[in-house]
Amino acid sequence: MALVGRYSSVTELLDLLSYDERAVLRYLVRRKEGSRSEIARALNYSKTKSNNLVAALLACGLLAEGDANVSTQGRSASAVGLRADLACVLGIDLGATSVTLGLADSHRRLLGSRSSALDVRAGPTPCLSQITGMIYALLDETGVSPGEVAAIGMGVPGPVEFRTGLLIAPPIMPGWEGYSIRDHLGEEFGAAVFIDNDVNVMALGEAWNHSEGFTDAIFVKVGTGIGAGILCRGLIYRGADGSAGDIGHICADPQGPVCPCGNVGCLEMLAAGPAISKQAQAAAAGGHSDLLAAVLARAGHLTPQDVGKASREGDAAANAIIKGSGERIGQTLAALINFFNPERVIIGGGITKVGYLLLASIRHAIYQRSLPLSTRHLVIEYSQLGDVAGLIGAVALAWQELLKAPASTPRPAVTPVGGV
Repeated sequence: MALVGRYSSVTELLDLLSYDERAVLRYLVRRKEGSRSEIARALNYSKTKSNNLVAALLACGLLAEGDANVSTQGRSASAVGLRADLACVLGIDLGATSVTLGLADSHRRLLGSRSSALDVRAGPTPCLSQITGMIYALLDETGVSPGEVAAIGMGVPGPVEFRTGLLIAPPIMPGWEGYSIRDHLGEEFGAAVFIDNDVNVMALGEAWNHSEGFTDAIFVKVGTGIGAGILCRGLIYRGADGSAGDIGHICADPQGPVCPCGNVGCLEMLAAGPAISKQAQAAAAGGHSDLLAAVLARAGHLTPQDVGKASREGDAAANAIIKGSGERIGQTLAALINFFNPERVIIGGGITKVGYLLLASIRHAIYQRSLPLSTRHLVIEYSQLGDVAGLIGAVALAWQELLKAPASTPRPAVTPVGGV
């Protein structure tokens, strides 16, 4: 990896950059490359200002032009991008029962990845010890030293106070509340560490991955529970205390079952994975589905994937269960769409594997219950990234926060010192 001028690390130089220089870097790390005129248009700069900013960043060694990049993908020689060898970031996608991590360069290309089973109920010390070992193994495998990792982004399955990086009363992560993952990994690897809720991270991954790009969207993860990541003007909206997007506890039926949260009729009690399984078992036991009854007799239980398979084979009971789940989710989203007016709704999580009947039912309920103006240009789709949304999002989180504009008043552009 490159050392830039007199600076011992890339992060040391980044700390000296102006607001506008960071804006150019953020644009390029997301787009991977762009011409000076594209930068000017995207950031609403004059061509002169764009040219001057690019010249300063080229002189600092943060950008490369033309053949200095690995590939310009057929674009003109005037395209510039971050140096591919500038720095690396680590993305960590921590789930309830597994962890996946990946190392990416400044073009966000994965240099390597690792996955392993892991139970978050074991607590932070054994889990982070396992993750640390995996990181060192990945660094050794890719030939990257710990000092070349500029930042770490991590998604976790629980509520996070983003400012501090601390988990707040995580329901499935006993012992993690108040434990500083940021300090643990930061001290071990000497890198900036950013922690967020897994659904927010997935939303960011989808936004950064999408070829057309979008700025206002709702990403809905449907699994054991239901949660949403909200993208507003290109940034994750977390709310005052980080709890924005907890749509699984919106009341979908005042006469519905009691939720562990203490309320009645919460959406995830009626439409998430456990609810689908419970309804399927009732249908099998009640003689409404020979297919589901056969699976139940053989396996002793039913999963949402079993319901999806039965649905694809034409089972009426399975179809009704999936339609009911989709309609509940769609009705809840319709209210959010009328309120927020996003340009895109993305459905992700393990339940999407039941098939496209779920998506069709969500769409039907949204179009039926939302105002025409709110849905005129609305795109409703399944996640393009699928199972890797969390990992890609964690990489995006690391780069986004590393290049985030400083909170203080923008300083003058840094004067390049020395060569690369």
